[in-house]
Amino acid sequence: MSLDGFSLSLLITELNQTLTGGRIDRIYQPDKHTLTLLVRQLNETIRLLISIKPENPCMYISAALPENPAAPPAFCMLLRKHLEDGRIAVFSQHGLDRTVFIDIDVRNERGELVTKRLIVELMGKHSNIIFTQNNLIVDSIRRIGANVSSYRQVLPGRQYEYPPGPLGHDLLHGSIPDFIAQLSLENGLSLAKTIVKITSGIGPVTAREIVWRSGLPADIMVDALDKSDLDAISEAIYSIRKLLQEDDLQPSLVIDATNRIVAMAAFELEHIATGQRQTFSTMSQMLEFSSDQKGTQKPPEKIMVEKLLAGEISKQKRKLAVLTEELADANDCDQLRLYADILMAHLYHSLPSRCEQIVLPNIYSLTEGDTTIIPLDPSMSILENAQAYYGKYNKLKRAQNLLAEQLSHCRQEIAYLESIQVALADTSLQAELAEIKQELTQAGYVKPTAKRRSPTAPTAPLQVASSNGAIIWIGKNNHQNDALTCKQARPDDLWFHAKDIPGSHVILRTDTVPPLEQTIREAAQLAAYFSKARQSSNVPVDFAKRRHVKKPTGAKPGFVIYDHQKTLYVTPPDEQTVQQKLKENEK
Repeated sequence: MSLDGFSLSLLITELNQTLTGGRIDRIYQPDKHTLTLLVRQLNETIRLLISIKPENPCMYISAALPENPAAPPAFCMLLRKHLEDGRIAVFSQHGLDRTVFIDIDVRNERGELVTKRLIVELMGKHSNIIFTQNNLIVDSIRRIGANVSSYRQVLPGRQYEYPPGPLGHDLLHGSIPDFIAQLSLENGLSLAKTIVKITSGIGPVTAREIVWRSGLPADIMVDALDKSDLDAISEAIYSIRKLLQEDDLQPSLVIDATNRIVAMAAFELEHIATGQRQTFSTMSQMLEFSSDQKGTQKPPEKIMVEKLLAGEISKQKRKLAVLTEELADANDCDQLRLYADILMAHLYHSLPSRCEQIVLPNIYSLTEGDTTIIPLDPSMSILENAQAYYGKYNKLKRAQNLLAEQLSHCRQEIAYLESIQVALADTSLQAELAEIKQELTQAGYVKPTAKRRSPTAPTAPLQVASSNGAIIWIGKNNHQNDALTCKQARPDDLWFHAKDIPGSHVILRTDTVPPLEQTIREAAQLAAYFSKARQSSNVPVDFAKRRHVKKPTGAKPGFVIYDHQKTLYVTPPDEQTVQQKLKENEK
């Protein structure tokens, strides 16, 4: 299942918004059908995947980097030579055909800016990736000779020609009254088939959606249409066009009972009554999900959230690395001030000018004869160099506190996202998944849906009994953690959490009897199991009375602070033991 040209145009818009102006840092060719472009944009590396696999030709921004061969193929080497370090100028489309142009500005050997073009033809078994300059084919990932096509050859040195295709009405940009006028003259086919026949870029899925939104029977013949039917069709097309032009998108697909994707589009599909409908925040998320969907039995929404979290955590970790490096540089700023002070102290001495470095006595050293090598900018005087060092010192000194604050926030964000990731791994109920999606929406990671859903009752935490019958509660997501710790637990109950590790809040009900050491250990083991350290041994678990656990005002879901804690080191139980405890509680 692939996009038609109508929906592809919205992917083009998305790619332009995200990648235009980005520098192509590296090009990979994982297999004979696939290219991956690593695009550097605003201190972030974004992966553009282009696949011409016959069963699923597509292109999208990918969260994953495929494994690459040790030796890149010849086509990949050619693209590296010509396109790496180039900047993406624009993505465009040939009408509403499934042909995408990627214009890339590069410097030639004379330093002149020239534009080269990658052409991606997403046409089933005829898909191709073609590299051209001045409309001449340099090479392609699939060469098409005269023995394959007498009409159109794709070979180095030939002029590029557009693939053959029907020229029809453009329902996204063109005149809808003109389309309706021609539609009224057609006969012999169903309305849906006629729409496909006389338009450009409209596939069967979009055509059937237009028929459904018109309020007409799915199998109505075009000959049977009257004026009111034609008006309804016109309104349906305008409604879809308005969604696309106003960027009010809800890319969606439908999966049948056999886990097969049966339809996808840039807008929410309403005409398919059966199957599981899934909406996405971006076209790329939908296309990557579609590409990975084959063979998996996970719920579509869960896969989408997994990919979202993996991508966001990766982004935050890259940011953490940059901030850590910048803070290390800022913390070295005292050396810059030392350089400046030494230069100023020797300003009126006879010093060589316009040199790249100078060796001077260290005015702060207690050791006689101790000197310091100071790098200089030979284009500046000694005074100007000193002033430059003072300027850099002051700038880095001011940045220290800001960078430390940003670093702390980044670490907290990673811990928060990883806590959701841990919760997602144990999510089995649709309601629990909905709570996680709601949390991500409130945190700004998921685009809110236009439709309001009726409120549902919050899900309950897990409950198990210890070996001596004591009640142990386990929060399965951050909403449950907050409810369990802040509302359900009593002041003298014991609260458990894996130390400095994302995981569940665990509460041991104490009643009026102090818990046994064995019971405390069992609760700690469950806290270790329902954490990121599930597969580890000797996991540190903090526990304290609930009265010593507090949630700061404005803190993210699941975040608390605590004191008066003790720490136990435990090994999590195996999955079979935990599942058995949960089954016993269900009885």
